[in-house]
Amino acid sequence: MANANGKSLHLVEQTPAGVPPAFLKLQPRTLVHQVIDALVAGASEGLILPGDRIIETELATQLGVSRVPVREALRVLESQGVVINEPYKGIRLTPVTPERIDQLIEVRVALETTAGASAIRRGENNAAHLAELEQIVQEMETMAERNDVFGFATADTSFHRSFCSFAGNAVLSDMWEMLARQMTIIFGLSALGKPMADIVDEHRTLMQVFASGDIDDMAHAISDHIDVEIHKVDLENIIARRRSESAVAEPLS
Repeated sequence: MANANGKSLHLVEQTPAGVPPAFLKLQPRTLVHQVIDALVAGASEGLILPGDRIIETELATQLGVSRVPVREALRVLESQGVVINEPYKGIRLTPVTPERIDQLIEVRVALETTAGASAIRRGENNAAHLAELEQIVQEMETMAERNDVFGFATADTSFHRSFCSFAGNAVLSDMWEMLARQMTIIFGLSALGKPMADIVDEHRTLMQVFASGDIDDMAHAISDHIDVEIHKVDLENIIARRRSESAVAEPLS
């Protein structure tokens, strides 16, 4: 492969004679990942709110990094629906509207109902997988005790990621992963308006139904957890309250 100047770009690792060539090992873009984590953490804890504008230079200064990893992080987050980039409006954290919530719920219910049914048919509701889910729920309890909203939301995301993985369907897992960071933010905001202990109990109920192996009950439990319970949380009010609190906390200019 050659670049624009016609010079060869070496994408293959040089190896001794007789040893098969291999692709160069790419170094992980850890700084980009850290920026992504920081943004998702801040959003899940209400430090930055849905609809808020994100200014690249200001964010880079706040995080103590250059604009390059921030720019790349925002591109990744835009591809996952976490931020939007609109002409004349710039980059904003994606607004959480009732319509948006309904759309996310519709997709999640479809994906996780399919995952649950497939996992049960495959016999994946076994002791090992239940133990995996139990460990995650215990992590949620630990985060709740610490009042660590981002940690709690991250564990909540891990629970549903693992649950979907039991279906053994890589395409399904990839589709769910596209929603993961959006859901971490929503899980965090929900935890600001609902007792974390209640959310933990909901996950234990899901585990019990999954262990029972009844596909119809599993579908109802997923719908109840994802659809009914999220609609009990007034996310718009939580966001408005956090925005009001932030305005009061800002020093007078």
